[in-house]
Amino acid sequence: MEKREHILDATEQKLGRFASRIAHVLLGKDQTDFAKNTVAQVSVIIENVDALDIPEKKLTEKIYDRYSGFHGGRKEETLEELIAKKGVAEVLRRAVYNMLPANRLRKKRMKNLIIQ
Repeated sequence: MEKREHILDATEQKLGRFASRIAHVLLGKDQTDFAKNTVAQVSVIIENVDALDIPEKKLTEKIYDRYSGFHGGRKEETLEELIAKKGVAEVLRRAVYNMLPANRLRKKRMKNLIIQ
């Protein structure tokens, strides 16, 4: 099998709907030879990620949590803080990551996602 390439433009796309579309392609569900237990031979290239449509309300109300396992080890940051620190590409990467099934293939599938 040869590797297919999808080039998607993020201009004026809603974050969640766009991320679910990317996850759908990364899983290989758009192909007739789809199998749950294999990584699809596809690479998804995202262009114009800075032009994603993220509402103002979501910037302040969406919260990302981390927990270290120790007492007082819970950290929170809003979407706005995450964009300021790591950029919009990281927000999209996290959204797609959480839409993929949590199994051994998730990291391999994420390697096929290229954000420019």
